[in-house]
Amino acid sequence: MALPLIPISLVIILFIAYKLYRRLRFKLPPGPRPWPIVGNLYNIKPVRFRCFAEWAEAYGPVISVWFGSTLNVIVSNSELAKEVLKVHDQQLADRHRNRSTARFSRDGKDLIWADYGPHYVKVRKLCTLELFSLKRLASLRPIREDEVTAMVESIFQDCTHPDNSGKSLLVKKYVGAVSFNHITRLAFGKRFVNSEGVMDEQGLEFKAIGANGLKLGASLAMAEHIPWLRWMFPLEEEAFAKHGARRDRLTRVIMEEHTQARLKSGGAKQHFVDALFTLQQEYDLSEDTIIGLLWDMITAGMDTIAISVEWGMAELIKNPRVQQKAQEELDRVIGFERIVTEADFSILPYLQCVAKEALRLHPPTPLMLPHRANADVKIGGYDIPKESNVHVNVWAIAHDPAVWKNPFEFRPERFLEEDVDMKGHDFRLLPFGAGRRVCPGAQLGINLVTSMLAHLLHHFVWTPPEGMKAEEIDMSENPGLVTYMRTPLQAVATPRLPSHLNKRVAVDI
Repeated sequence: MALPLIPISLVIILFIAYKLYRRLRFKLPPGPRPWPIVGNLYNIKPVRFRCFAEWAEAYGPVISVWFGSTLNVIVSNSELAKEVLKVHDQQLADRHRNRSTARFSRDGKDLIWADYGPHYVKVRKLCTLELFSLKRLASLRPIREDEVTAMVESIFQDCTHPDNSGKSLLVKKYVGAVSFNHITRLAFGKRFVNSEGVMDEQGLEFKAIGANGLKLGASLAMAEHIPWLRWMFPLEEEAFAKHGARRDRLTRVIMEEHTQARLKSGGAKQHFVDALFTLQQEYDLSEDTIIGLLWDMITAGMDTIAISVEWGMAELIKNPRVQQKAQEELDRVIGFERIVTEADFSILPYLQCVAKEALRLHPPTPLMLPHRANADVKIGGYDIPKESNVHVNVWAIAHDPAVWKNPFEFRPERFLEEDVDMKGHDFRLLPFGAGRRVCPGAQLGINLVTSMLAHLLHHFVWTPPEGMKAEEIDMSENPGLVTYMRTPLQAVATPRLPSHLNKRVAVDI
């Protein structure tokens, strides 16, 4: 019985020896002492970006954190972010794919989870020049304005209903509906919810697929970091295969509907699914890549927009001075006889600063997605071995007192005093990342966040629920890759524009 244990023991000893050799060979960044096998997994607090920011204060702006046997390097200031995202961008442009993301992305055949190489360059070019070009964003503007005005109408109906007088509303419900309807119309050309708010069969299936994907991904969390535990958490091949088939089936049905519509009309619309079909041969896109790109857009755009707006509204309710100042600008520039449009943004500088400050204080993806080293590099004078993961703590950088005055204060005026780019050129403010991995839909995100905040402020005055003081609003985050509010925001909306302006401006494009 003892004989079979000998080779197993040798393998374990050799593996540990190899890991020790790597640690001694390289001058790794400092960090909390890891435990055998599990590394720092049990030291990490649930809200990781705050935990890593605390560790950065103790160990320095570049730290080593071990997820099991995998080295993760976290950088927490703008100078080091520039090294990661600009100086060594090419060497740190790969993606770490665990078993679930590998399956969901067909092993990196999409954009988000693709390693840096010819495929990534091709689909990135497609996104930049075609899907998110200024021309296409302009052509799809009516969809954004339709969904934002639908939100206004829904809030107005609810807050003026006799049964709801003085009652608070769940802000997440309304901003989440905009995100959901907007991204599905953008990607699939489908509004799964009718004017009464009832979701159709395809919409329910779409929601179920998304929820099931999250469930499958979470089922493997611990085993992904400790290779020799994976036998205890096997990949549910059948469950992942069924999920992939279900996702693809829905997508193909919608794609076929678009194909038939194009054949009937003789032309393609501006939605992403039509654009991808039109460009399929030019960019040599496989069906896996088309499906992967569509779901990338949904994954990246579904929650992040709603999260940013909900945090922004929480800050505006906590800071009535800022809310009033933004409303005074809207009243002066737009008035009470019409509603805001995206064309007005350029003449609403304070509104733009409000949106920017919300994205600074509460970046929706505070650690970005990890970059994976495809070669040995040095960051901040320390060695980053090949195959290590590198995270940029965007939240810590945005709260760094060395570069931001009173960094925890919600003060949009800071961006009137200094114009700071937030699309990847200024490493103090990185809500959309930077470098080769910068979000191609950054401008779309900025437009929609700004539009939603503009309408919420122009149409309504927002106050805390009855019996609650503004300072009692819970501003803590839920654990996770994106920063949901731990306690969803409740607020009282009071109309401030004539009732005829609180109507949805519906379009069908």
